[in-house]
Order: sequence, then structure tokens, then C-alpha cells
Amino acid sequence: MVTSETSRAEPSPVGVAPSEAGGLLDVLSVAAVVLDTDGRITLWSPQAEELFGWSANEALGNYAAGLLVADEYVDLILELFGKVMAGEGTWAGVFPVRHKDGSTRLVEFRNMRLQDEHGDVYALGIACDEAVLRGVERDLALSVPLVAQSPLGLAVLDTGLRYVLVNPMLERINGLPAEKHLGRTPREALPFLDTDVIEASMRQVLDTGVPLLDQYGIGRTPADPHQEHAWSGSYYRLEDPGGRVIGVALVVVDVTDSYRAAKEAAEARRHLDLIARASVTVGTTLDLGRTARELADLVVADLADIASVDVLDSVLEGSVTSAPGPRAGQALFMALAVSASYETVAVRAADPVGERVTYPAERLVTRCVGTGRPVLVSHITGRDLAQIARDQAAADLLAREGAHSYLAVPLTARGQVLGALGLLRTRNPLPFDDDDVTLAGELATRAAIAIDNARWYQHATDTALTLQRHLLPHPPPRAAGLQIAYRYQPAAAAAGIGGDWFDTIPQPRDKTALVVGDVMGHGVHAAATMGQLRTATRTLADLGLEPARVLRHLDHITAELEGTIATCVYATWDPHRSRCRVALAGHPPPVVIRSGQAPELVDLPVGVPLGTGGLGKAVFETAVLDLIPGDRLVLYTDGLVETRDDALDDRLNLLLSLLSDPGLSPEATCDRLLAALRHHDAADDVALVIAHVQAHPAPTDETHTSS
Repeated sequence: MVTSETSRAEPSPVGVAPSEAGGLLDVLSVAAVVLDTDGRITLWSPQAEELFGWSANEALGNYAAGLLVADEYVDLILELFGKVMAGEGTWAGVFPVRHKDGSTRLVEFRNMRLQDEHGDVYALGIACDEAVLRGVERDLALSVPLVAQSPLGLAVLDTGLRYVLVNPMLERINGLPAEKHLGRTPREALPFLDTDVIEASMRQVLDTGVPLLDQYGIGRTPADPHQEHAWSGSYYRLEDPGGRVIGVALVVVDVTDSYRAAKEAAEARRHLDLIARASVTVGTTLDLGRTARELADLVVADLADIASVDVLDSVLEGSVTSAPGPRAGQALFMALAVSASYETVAVRAADPVGERVTYPAERLVTRCVGTGRPVLVSHITGRDLAQIARDQAAADLLAREGAHSYLAVPLTARGQVLGALGLLRTRNPLPFDDDDVTLAGELATRAAIAIDNARWYQHATDTALTLQRHLLPHPPPRAAGLQIAYRYQPAAAAAGIGGDWFDTIPQPRDKTALVVGDVMGHGVHAAATMGQLRTATRTLADLGLEPARVLRHLDHITAELEGTIATCVYATWDPHRSRCRVALAGHPPPVVIRSGQAPELVDLPVGVPLGTGGLGKAVFETAVLDLIPGDRLVLYTDGLVETRDDALDDRLNLLLSLLSDPGLSPEATCDRLLAALRHHDAADDVALVIAHVQAHPAPTDETHTSS
């Protein structure tokens, strides 16, 4: 075999390839001895001196039998010598030979007769140490069957990375016979594998001499072209006994079973991780749109490149359907969310979020919600795109963006199909498979519960808000001697509708009752209770009672509404006396703003909340405020000033500072207060009334009409 150094030397004659020291013959150290017809030594090789101990000068001319054979074997050796010289064939065997040091050694011989051009005959003896030869034979006897019968794929390649040996197991692994390997490089023989990595590893081992162990590779071979296999390959540099690099050995083990098991375990862990993350990231609020976005964002992180969430319009309207089953015809959807794992124009192919769209029966998403079963298209065709995209332009866009696999799973909660989760793969080269169907179905089921909760909550919230707005005054009637501005602002959607209310109620002799109240809690119950208390308050106001007496009656009424607690500020304004009477039931104190003075909180007893006194034990007191034109009275609920993060005193001081500009109209003042004190995610409602005292009105008829 020629090394790189040899290849750079002078070219050899045709058919001649010089070998460097260290080959098999050098290992055997074969000795050559030539005898004449008398048995004298006529030729003696250096290897003979190494094997027998005698130098050429000591051996030449001497009888070989006398020099090398013990006396008891002389007759036998002469008989064998005679047969060889008589031309009776070649003699081969092991013979004891006397060494120069006096020891006897077993030597393997091959003896044959030679004849020169003169007809003279000679005996040639080729010999080597019997122990060395047996060792080589044992190695060969062991290595050849081991290579041939090994359960491991074995190969030897020369320094040019050409196969020189391939065992049967590697033939089976690669799906190629040995003759398709021999003389070829891996790149030439195995183009279906990642040969760049394989050859780079081999060159590294040849250059460094450091083995590379357990190098994993994945691919498909002609042996099993329809299944992906995994192999573990180890590379070793081969050197001859003289240390010359002669090639590289490759050991290949098919680890497909363990690879698949590890892959399945990794997939299972990924699935569990995704489901675990879904439990904490999907449904964090009761907002329907946000829940849909959370689901879409989750699946594009690990499962799909593009995701869409569409809900049946009938579900949003509160319709209840039976368990999923085959349904024919078109379906009306609302698109709730679209998300992608990367920046792509492919999202434009989805229906715009918030838009209601009618899907025909042939659309795959319609089939999904109609049957309540997943729809899997592992490999998308042009015909499939027409059933996935909303129109031909969208289908063309998806084709350009590389959409190649589609999956739709129903969003089913409590036996009802709410909509569908649509998934597309564009960059991910793998098609959706049955495992993906199972995972997407699990995620969709969990998300559907959150979506169902959100849509019922939204429905309940809308109902409560409608009820509350219906119960609030629109707008309050004109009040003698007062300019009234008011605002109502509900809590953030996540908190739900509360029970705040306000009212202005005409009374006899041009008087006006001003009421601001807050029923504890949220939802339809709070709104309905607020309606009851507002009605009761208007009835009591019609009697012209003192504020404290009105609150005592309201406390009795509230106590009868089991589990209800409310706060209230009740004030009556007499324009003829320019006097306001105020009483509190656990409510924040009003603010009075007198002309030319700084705003201040009205100092009066707070009282207990309504519904907590009972049986006449609650004590409410009425305070009297004398007001002149230009003065203002500000009534509000705690949602205006209370927050989780700020001290109440700080918030009240901020309220007073915001009211210190006398030039703002009552309407502008309302807007200023809400802009500065309210947050978009406020957890409570707020009701706000500002009464601006005007010039003394003329007396009117003492009769009135109760509204």
C-alpha cells in the first residue's frame, strides 16, 4: 500500500510498487538458506543470522546438518535432504534447529530443489520461527471469521478513503454488496447518506490518530428506503507494525430501536411540557379574544408554523347545540386569533381577526366542526389548498410560502363544538402525523374549556352591563339651582361588572336628591341588587325624608337581601335655602369646593355599610352644608380612589389636587378625574357626580312628578 510520502517520491517502474518496512514478511522475518548437493551452505540471508544466530562468515561452507541439527536428528534430516535433491517434491514442516547459543528452537521450513543454467541442483530452505508463524495464523483464524460473522458493520478504508474491506453485516446495513463499496469512497458508494460528515470524521482520525467514538447518523438506505434508521459509528486509525498509517477502520452499529425509543421519549416529554405550559398560559383571563391568542401563540412555538382559532358564530350568540355529529351545509365563523412562529405574509391568507365569515361545506374546517373530528392532510396538494384557504388568492399565497401540511382539530367543551384550531406547516419540513393529531387534540380540548368559560363569562358580563346601563339614569333630569355632570365607568372586563350606581331625584319644593351607591360584588347579581336598591331609594326620596332616615330604611331593605352589603352617600339640595344635607353609609366622603377656597373632604360621620346594621341598630347622621353659587359638591364611589398599590390618603390628596382648578367645567372636571385616577385594568366600577351650584332659582309650584 502506498502512503502519502511514497506517492510524492519518484515514480516507480510500471507494475512495481515498493513497500516500506513493517509488512507481514517483516513480521515473519523469513530466512533463506541455500545448500549444494553435498549439504554445504552456499547462501545465507541476514534473516538466517537473526533466526539461527550464526553469521554468514560462520555458516558459509559448513555442512548444514552439522551446524544446525542435533546428533539425534542428523539421519532424519539427511533422508529428507536426499528426497528433496532427488526431486521427490517439496518438504514442509516443523523441525528442531540448534541455535548458536546452544538452545533448540522449532522452525517452520519450506524446502525445495533449485536448478541453475548448468544443470547443477541446490536445495533452498525458507524458514521462520514457528511460534511467530503460529501466532500470525491464530490472529488470522480469529480475525477473518470475526469480521465475516460480526454483528457489527466493519469496514477498512485506505488513506484515500477508498473501501478495501466490507464485512457482510455492513453490506446488509448499507443495502449494498461489497463490490459496490470496494475501490469507492463513501461519497461515491453512499450518496444517500450525509457523506460530508462521514468523510470529515475519517480525515480527522487519519490526521490526528485520535479515535472518534459513537458518532450518530440518521438516514435512509436502499436496505430500507421507507424507514429512517440511526447508526452509531466509531472510527480508528490503522497503522502497520512499523507505525506507518495504512488507513482507517469503521465500526457501525444499527441503533434504530434505541433511537426510536429515545425519540419517542423525547416527544412524550415535549408533549407533556407543551400541555403543562398550556395549563398555565392558556385561559389566564376570561377574555375570549385573549384566550384564543394564547392558544395560537402556544402552538406556533412548538407544533405549527401558522395557527388560527375560529369560533362558530352561534356559540358567540349563546346558542347551545348537542354533542358533535355530522352536519351538512355551510357554517358561520368568527376569526378570533392568527399567529405565526416567524414573520411571514402567509398570515394574510387567514381570515382577519374579528371578521365573521361563512365557510362552505367543502372547506376542511367546516368538515372538522361538522363532524367533531380532526382533519389531517399530511401532504397538501393544490386541490387541498382550495379547501383550506378562504379564496384562490389566499391559496396561491400559501403555496408560495411553502405550506405543505395541514391539521384542523375541533374545539370541544362540555359536549359542544365551539370552533376549530387550524394548523399549517411551512418551514418545518416534517408533515403532521398521528402523534401531532393527538397532541393538538389535547391542547384544543384544554383550550376549549377556557374559551367556553370566557364566552359564558362574556355573555354574563354583557347581560349585567346591559342591565346596569338600563337601570342607570339617561340622562338625569334638570335640577333647580344645580348644573349636574356625571360619569359611569365599568371595571376592566376581567373583573366583571359591579354594582355602582348614581341618581338624581326631583323632590317637592324644587329640592333634588343626589345618590351615589356601591353594591359589593360583581356580575348580574350585583347589577340586579343595585337595581333593587336604586328603586327603593327613589321611593324613599319621594317621601322627602332626612338623609339619615333614608339610609336607615335602606339598611333594613339591604339586610333582607341575603348576603348583600352596599355603601351609599345620600344628599338633598334645597335651592331656596342654598343648603345641602348629606349622610353616609360606609361610603367615601364627598368633596366640597367653595369659591376661592381649596377643595376639602366633607367631615361627617362615615356610618356603617348598608346591610350590616340590622334591627334599627345602625346609626346614620346628617350633616348640613351651606353652599353658594359657584360651589361644587363631588360624590363618587371607591373605584375612583382605591387601588391595590397606593395608600388611600395619597389617592384622596391627588383627588383634591385635581379638583383645584375652578376654571374647568363640571363635564371637563369629570373627564380629568377619570383620566388621571383610572387605569385601563381597574378592578372596580366608578360612579361620579359633580353638582355645581348656580344662581338662586325662582320659587316653583310645590307639586312635583316623581320619576
